[in-house]
Amino acid sequence: MTDPRLDSFSDPAQPRAIMLLLHGGQEHSEEAVRNKHASWWRMAAMARSLRGFADDGHLSMTLLQYRMRGWNGSHDPAPVRDARWALDQVTAQHPGLPVVLVGHSMGGRTACRVADDPRVVGVVALAPWLPEGEPNGAVAGRHLRVLHGSRDNWTSAFWSRSYVERSRPIAASATWESLPGAGHFMFRRPSVWRRFVEDSVSDILDNATSHEEASSKGSA
Repeated sequence: MTDPRLDSFSDPAQPRAIMLLLHGGQEHSEEAVRNKHASWWRMAAMARSLRGFADDGHLSMTLLQYRMRGWNGSHDPAPVRDARWALDQVTAQHPGLPVVLVGHSMGGRTACRVADDPRVVGVVALAPWLPEGEPNGAVAGRHLRVLHGSRDNWTSAFWSRSYVERSRPIAASATWESLPGAGHFMFRRPSVWRRFVEDSVSDILDNATSHEEASSKGSA
């Protein structure tokens, strides 16, 4: 089995925050992830489309490639282990910076599972796989933004909306939006998916910065 891999798509000299992108996968598979797999290159395409935004906003942007394609059970899933490894790597390179996780499908589920890392300030989930009863304790105190296509036949918009509604009492903020006519794979209206990420990341960082400044003033 290959090791997880990180690909940098934007690395400014003095970034103000980190974006870690997490791709989708399958419910069950021990096959190694390759660049040829659609779940990976779909998120790589998203990363390329976000380069201008990341560069202009002085954001370090990195895409994780998992070791294997599958979630493979709810107990200690491999993508979650890989994402925690990735968080250690990107924050070691840029210590002290806030992290926003951006995940598609299984990547959205992974992002919500590792959001309890103290360096994470928010999650942007695109058509996330958040099944009924998915634990949500990790998003406590974090900002959560979810976009789901109304014609998604792979992951449930109903259950992702339910997850957001359950998370509102514990999250710093939580919003869910429907993208009418869009399916799962972000082929339809790709610019809308991209703008959602840009707006959500900007909003999360603005909120996180405002909260940090308020906390600093309160303790002064």
